[in-house]
Amino acid sequence: MPFHVRDEETDTLVRELARREGVGLTEAVKLAVKDRLEQKNEAVARKLAAMRAISDDLAKLPRTGLKADKAFFDQLSGD
Repeated sequence: MPFHVRDEETDTLVRELARREGVGLTEAVKLAVKDRLEQKNEAVARKLAAMRAISDDLAKLPRTGLKADKAFFDQLSGD
């Protein structure tokens, strides 16, 4: 499965990671990609947790019985 890197900076970075980790180039690429994907997954999980917390807080608020329709929002904005 060929994978060609045609960018000099990327090549340098992958080689540096491989040297520091004591692994081959393929393993260095795998490590870097796995690490980045884990970072992204953790960021998404943190955002979802924050959204759930906000949603839970909103669910605890008492209901006003007011209907939030167009007329309600027009009244809020002064229209």
